[in-house]
Amino acid sequence: MSIANRSAGRDVHIYSANDSATVLGGLILTNGVTNDNFHSMVDIIFIFGQDYFLRDEGGTTVQKDDHPLQPGNYYIVTNGSITVNNEPWLVRTISVASGTRVAVFRDAVRERDRRCVVTGKPALRADHGIWRGFEAAHIFPSAYEGHWNKENYSRWITIPPATDSTGTINSVQNGMLLRADIHSLFDSYDISINPDDNYKIVCFGPDGEGIAGNHLDQQLLQDPHRPVDQLLRWHFRQAVLANMRGAGEPVFEIDFPPGSDMMGEIMSGPMAAERMEFELFSRLAVQ
Repeated sequence: MSIANRSAGRDVHIYSANDSATVLGGLILTNGVTNDNFHSMVDIIFIFGQDYFLRDEGGTTVQKDDHPLQPGNYYIVTNGSITVNNEPWLVRTISVASGTRVAVFRDAVRERDRRCVVTGKPALRADHGIWRGFEAAHIFPSAYEGHWNKENYSRWITIPPATDSTGTINSVQNGMLLRADIHSLFDSYDISINPDDNYKIVCFGPDGEGIAGNHLDQQLLQDPHRPVDQLLRWHFRQAVLANMRGAGEPVFEIDFPPGSDMMGEIMSGPMAAERMEFELFSRLAVQ
């Protein structure tokens, strides 16, 4: 079985001006991506030895402005080196976790948001304790709590969970309430939020919901318990790395019906060790 990758459908392609035959990266262009946004993404996926500028296929220099990025080929012009950033991205797949630690997190996120903060759809039956179709999503995945602790990401958390034993990774500041289908896209880095561009919603694949280019609403941003910018920025960086480098990172199978060989499919697929680590710790971390 062939493995899909994230380059499928790209209509923006990045090359070195000195080598127009080798694709260095690219993007599936959706609404809201500006020339300035594109420059910031290029700054994430490449390391430059000297200053650079971007030129389109017509030879025009691409300015750092708010004009919408256009489909096509773009060329990096520099007198220095261009190195593709090999910073790892943390593999995550869709997991709806359970357990007492996550229940504290879930309840805090529900109480604060009461709607999908990306689409704005309200949880109409929340007053009756019915949240069907809505899920509390971790911005930084709970399965990587060891990485969280190692990098001291807790330094960004000012509101710890109500129960100390849940760990700072389960702070309400590391979560958002999302529609279940939007949660799936967020966890797979198909959508993200750029806190450095007025909390713009960025889609890295086809936008079937009409959300690309929208912004998180002010109700959430004015809430003192809102998600912290550093974690949103971390997620956005991960999404850029996962979707825009080289030929594209793999897209993982997540639909394992009862009776299917989930372990076998994971082990025979790409990044098997990383996926197994995620699946293991996503189950252990929630207890």
